[in-house]
Amino acid sequence: MAGLMLTRCVSGRTLLSASAAKTIRTRVTTRNYWTVLTRNSAALTRGGAAVLLGLPTLSCLLYEAHHRVQRSAVVHALEKEEVLEQADYLYSCAESEKLYQLLLQYKTSDDTEVLWRLARASRDLALLPDMDAERKKQLVYEAFEYAKRALEKDDKSFAAHKWYAVCLSDVGEYEGVKVKIGNSYKIRDHLEKATELNPKDATSFHILGYWCFAFAELPWYQRKVAAVIFASPPTSTYEEALEFFLKAEEVDPNFYSKNLLMLGKTYLGMKDKEKALLWLTKAKEYPPHTHEDKEVHKEAVDLLKKLG
Repeated sequence: MAGLMLTRCVSGRTLLSASAAKTIRTRVTTRNYWTVLTRNSAALTRGGAAVLLGLPTLSCLLYEAHHRVQRSAVVHALEKEEVLEQADYLYSCAESEKLYQLLLQYKTSDDTEVLWRLARASRDLALLPDMDAERKKQLVYEAFEYAKRALEKDDKSFAAHKWYAVCLSDVGEYEGVKVKIGNSYKIRDHLEKATELNPKDATSFHILGYWCFAFAELPWYQRKVAAVIFASPPTSTYEEALEFFLKAEEVDPNFYSKNLLMLGKTYLGMKDKEKALLWLTKAKEYPPHTHEDKEVHKEAVDLLKKLG
């Protein structure tokens, strides 16, 4: 069902220097395009060594003992800060595989900050274009489990709510139409909760707008199918979608090429050609740093040609 395909609207990434990563980590992690920006980072030291920098030299025995503690359910305060800093740096550089391998060491953690990042990393890996279909499915369900645990550990975390909603949508692609439609209510509830907990997160507003847009443009025959399954299937309007897309721009102007494109498409749906031209032009002129940016550019150009 088109309304539930929240594909890659989440992961706004700003390229950071290693020294700046910690300072602006919060901003980086709350901006989510759903895709990949400039891919340019230092190689991650294998085997968890990156988080050991700055510690005294250890004997082999002590190193092994410490290494086991690293992989345990508890991420200690100092170690946690180092891990999150490294993780956010890798995320800003779109190093999906390295990020996943780093965080996978802490998959038994009970820390929400670690778990929602691991959910996001698993999902990003699943969405790589050359990913094997079975491996992709495995990663999608893996991401959902991490997001679920993150939410269970801290239901006051806006990021846990956001990534739970995104991952729940992804799982729906494998569960059938009835489950997808049923999940759509939960998806919106969690996205709305995310915006309540953090009204400065542009991505949550963007995803809500995308949710509304998808249901606003749902073909009539799909609406009839939904009505057969549910007495009151999800509905929305272009006007409601517009409100969320504009709010995302207000919170973080020009943060994501896809938001600019969706504003243009929403105005097209509302038959407002003048404003559609404005936003589609902005989408076309957005610097194409990623594969998704290039796709946005192409779609914007095609739509502008049709508008004459």
